[in-house]
Amino acid sequence: MLRIVVPSALIAFACLPAACGGSSSGSGSTVEMTSAQRFDPAAITVMAGTTVTWSNDDAQTHTVTAYEDGVPDGGYFASGDMSDEAAARDDLQASLLAEGDTYEVTFDEPGTYRYFCIPHEQQGMKGEIVVEP
Repeated sequence: MLRIVVPSALIAFACLPAACGGSSSGSGSTVEMTSAQRFDPAAITVMAGTTVTWSNDDAQTHTVTAYEDGVPDGGYFASGDMSDEAAARDDLQASLLAEGDTYEVTFDEPGTYRYFCIPHEQQGMKGEIVVEP
C-alpha cells in the first residue's frame, strides 16, 4: 500500500544525517528540489515503510510526478494527489509546489519508483526511489 500525505508548507521537518543521504533505514528520507532543476539526491534506496519528503528549496515551482509505467502496480503518486500521469500533466497548476512547500509519500511496497518534475522534465529533472523489503 502506498500512503500519500497532502503537501503543505506548514510541515516542518529536520534534515538528520541519516535522512538526507542516499539511503534510509525506514524512518524517513528527504529529497530537495533545487535551482539547478534537479532532485537532490536523484536516486535513493529506502526500506519499505519509509516516508520520503520532497522539499522545494527553489524560487521556481516544481512537481513530483511518478511515471505511470515506472512504478509498481498500485504505486502511483503525484503532488496535487493526481490519480494518474495524464491527469497530472493535464492539471499542472494543481500539482505545483511553491518554494517552501513539501510533499510526502510513504513507500510500503518494494520496487523501483521513477518520477519527474513536469515543467523541468526536458531539462533532466528526474529521480528514482528503490524500496527494499
